[in-house]
Amino acid sequence: METDSSSYPSSSSAAAARWNYDVFLSFRGEDTRYNFVGHLYEALRQKGIHTFKDDKNLDRGKPISPELLKAIEESRFAIVIMSKDYASSAWCLDELAHIIHCKKEMAMTILPVFHYVDPSDIRNQMGTFEQAFIEHEKKENKERVGKWRDSLREVGNLAGCHLKNTRYETEDIKEIIGWISLHLKYDEFPYITRDLVGIYSRMVELESFLAIGLNNVRFIGVWAMGGMGKTTLARVVYHVVSKEFEAYSFIEDVRENSEKHGFVGLQEKLISNILEETDLKIRDKYDGVLKIKKRLCHKRILLVLDDVNKLDQLKMLAGEHDWFGPGSRIIITTRDVHVLNAHGVDGIYEVQGLYDKDAFQLFCSKAFRKEHVPKDYLVMSKEFLKYAAGLPLALEVLGSFLFGKSTIEWKCALERSKEYPNTEVLNVLKISFDGLHDLEKEIFLHIACFFNHKEKDYVVDVLDSLGLYAVIGLKELINKCLLKIDDDYILSMHDLLEEMGKSIVRQECPNDCGKRSRLWCYEDIENVLKNNKGREVVQAMHILRNNDEDEDEDEDEDEDEDEDEMGKSIVRQECPNDCGKRSRLWCYEYIENVLKNNKGREVVQAMHILRNNEVKDEDEDEDEVKDEDEVKETCWSLEAISQMYNLKFLSIDAR
Repeated sequence: METDSSSYPSSSSAAAARWNYDVFLSFRGEDTRYNFVGHLYEALRQKGIHTFKDDKNLDRGKPISPELLKAIEESRFAIVIMSKDYASSAWCLDELAHIIHCKKEMAMTILPVFHYVDPSDIRNQMGTFEQAFIEHEKKENKERVGKWRDSLREVGNLAGCHLKNTRYETEDIKEIIGWISLHLKYDEFPYITRDLVGIYSRMVELESFLAIGLNNVRFIGVWAMGGMGKTTLARVVYHVVSKEFEAYSFIEDVRENSEKHGFVGLQEKLISNILEETDLKIRDKYDGVLKIKKRLCHKRILLVLDDVNKLDQLKMLAGEHDWFGPGSRIIITTRDVHVLNAHGVDGIYEVQGLYDKDAFQLFCSKAFRKEHVPKDYLVMSKEFLKYAAGLPLALEVLGSFLFGKSTIEWKCALERSKEYPNTEVLNVLKISFDGLHDLEKEIFLHIACFFNHKEKDYVVDVLDSLGLYAVIGLKELINKCLLKIDDDYILSMHDLLEEMGKSIVRQECPNDCGKRSRLWCYEDIENVLKNNKGREVVQAMHILRNNDEDEDEDEDEDEDEDEDEMGKSIVRQECPNDCGKRSRLWCYEYIENVLKNNKGREVVQAMHILRNNEVKDEDEDEDEVKDEDEVKETCWSLEAISQMYNLKFLSIDAR
């Protein structure tokens, strides 16, 4: 089929709102109604392309009806079948003249089909077209005939589909359907994605994974953490490309529905959607598998399985490639990449967080209902954007919550969200946590509370010492999009996942920090130790002393070093000859001496250990100290800590 750029749709939103039909068919019934047009209409209908075809036996001697004119105006495309006797019908020529008017005034796109006629005969009104106009000029006024001639000339100059006796008409029909589907796809895109910021680039990337032009069966996974927009992306792509398949089905909430109701209902829905059957009955899930394999293996289908979290769900709904006909595409959305790998999918598309520009646009659209930020809100908007870290769900929920609120309320909401994450966001993220093994939950909470942005080997050592089998556990967290490891082997967890982990620990006992399993806040730990709490409950603590968020980060480093050395000198003078009688210890040998000889239980308040740093002398030049960036561990308030029977891990950064 010949096409040109001028036939590509360029519509306005006003026109889109007016269109009730995808296609208007213009044809001469005596020539094509019961052959080519009948087959074309059925093919359009099967593709879900809403088509107007005039099936009434109308009196062709009368003027074209208002209903027909209205149908033309409400159609996005017109397929004009130019058969040999098309021009002999005044009715058809009136239709055509109005179609040309709609092309010029209403953004209609015309696809001419030259039904065994030469386009040049139409342009020049030669052959049967010439004979038709000889007859018209005998009966009609010149103005009307002139309009018909101009309309034919314009259609004859358009690129279209030229039917010849060189191939089957079914191939021509398939080509026409493909052209309409392609143009409808790009025409509809702005309207189905109107409020979906950043979706276009994602859609293009996922479409490239689908490789729809190939005739093989492809299983494609869409993988990301909760709230990243997997389902939304799958819906958009499903809507855009579905017309290119014989049949299609979107099975949502596979995880939840299979857990609550089993597989039979999902299998019945899948087959019913594809085959358009309403009375289908399946005895059990194994009968469902047999029916899917037997009845869909010759169908070119598009299937979306949304929110899959277990391999058996795929085995029951889309077990093998040969269950489906050539050219089929199966899209699987999941939070667990292991499920995709185990099922042997053909490609995995990982949905990333929004780019800064898109995140800003989405947040502004919800928080201000416009594209720019009022000056008074700019700083706090940046804080919320940093907090959401590109997660579409968080940007949308937080932005909507903040709409119409004052700057004072914004500040309060920002502080609250850091300690108490939004419930709607939290519930979505927590689905992945709830699906973890108990050991993996422990690892997740340890990383969220203590080890985010820490070096992998160090974290593995600590977790293994707690009997948590870290290597396997970390791999599972990565598979489920709860953790990443960068090129420098640093663990990285999304800030909202970290907040979720800490929130889970807080909920263990909201009003008493001494009854929580993990402590990371200096004030909470100080409270627990001073009041002799947490003996049976607290398992791990991390103290970051002087961690005031308002501390000036640009403070001169030399001043810090001078003050640090001055502080050490003061402590040394407390008891120059016995380190066990000093309030604080920082040299490894001194701490080892105190611990081995059971000294300092009533005096020492803090111990600061540099791991693997080869410190040999407390007065050694700091420039000669190796591995100065090593993680620091400290035991603080020894007597109180020694009574915490359930404590398994202690990390103190006594800066």
